Amino acid sequence: MTTLFSPIRLRDLEIPNRAWMSPMCTYSADPSPSAAGRPTDFHLAHYSARAAGGAGLVMVEATGVAPEGRISPFDLGIWDDAQTPDFARIASAIRAQGAVAGIQLAHAGRKASTGRPWEGGDWLSTEEYGWMPYGASPVAFPGGPVPHEMSREDIAAVVTSFAEAARRALEAGFQVAEVHAAHGYLLHSFLSPIANQRTDEYGGDLAGRARLALEVIDAVRAVWPQDAPVFLRISTTDWVEENPEDSRESWTYEQSAQLTAWAGEHGVDLVDASSGGTDIVPIPHEEDYQTRYAARLRTDTTVPVAAVGRVKDVRRAAELLSNGEADAVFVGREMLRDPSWANHASRELGEAPRFLEQYAYAL
Repeated sequence: MTTLFSPIRLRDLEIPNRAWMSPMCTYSADPSPSAAGRPTDFHLAHYSARAAGGAGLVMVEATGVAPEGRISPFDLGIWDDAQTPDFARIASAIRAQGAVAGIQLAHAGRKASTGRPWEGGDWLSTEEYGWMPYGASPVAFPGGPVPHEMSREDIAAVVTSFAEAARRALEAGFQVAEVHAAHGYLLHSFLSPIANQRTDEYGGDLAGRARLALEVIDAVRAVWPQDAPVFLRISTTDWVEENPEDSRESWTYEQSAQLTAWAGEHGVDLVDASSGGTDIVPIPHEEDYQTRYAARLRTDTTVPVAAVGRVKDVRRAAELLSNGEADAVFVGREMLRDPSWANHASRELGEAPRFLEQYAYAL
């Protein structure tokens, strides 16, 4: 029986367990031009602690593939070769603690150029290190500016940016690259009819709206080793079709299942199944509000799936694996609260935790 602490092999990479740290922005980079995007000592300590705490894979937060691809000027970025050594420290530290090092490559699109959430998260002006966001169409996210509609040249540049970012991540020592196509950010804004009103080959039907995401996957896969995995994070639904009072055409589970199948054909090894983010809409509050869609994807497609979202209870996390609802679990807020969540979970489930020798005396 598959358990939360069974290893999993994706291509030639073995991940020691299936309790993984979800990519979560910390908004802790220096926004000044000379230091922008670079991870700091905070990031080194933050990610090292979760690796030492027993996570099988530590996924570094959304990392901008271009300066304007960051959610905020306080986000990480890997658009310049000079940033690579700073990321190498992070990847090396994660691996030294026994975990697999992953990085989420991202472009925030029309939701870019905002402040820190705990400072209000408002859109920032150029005087505040902000910039004009880019999007599939000139359709603003609620409360935000109308984004610059991307030309074909802009789109081609983004695809190249993802490939170059993946190359740098590989040079830094990361073992997994995840393409971020969820939460209303750039790739999701192309996928969803709510944000994509284009009439060219990057709009219209599902194949057109999925074109950019698949081009990015191809570009990343072309520079990533064939024996190493590439993940894709998607929003399984916009949470619009589930609302009977909202009749808009939107991104739906059925389209997610088709995208997952296509992504597998293009070399994606696991889909990280999240949800929402394209618009401000009501969403459920149950613990399994989006893990249920991960379970459906795992049944309806042949691509391995990771569940994520409000996974708080250790035994529920274990059930997702033992019941065949997911191949792995990304844990977010609980790992922020407790860096050793994975080790504590393993003891609760009667498994052997991955304590470092320096901490063994605390048993």
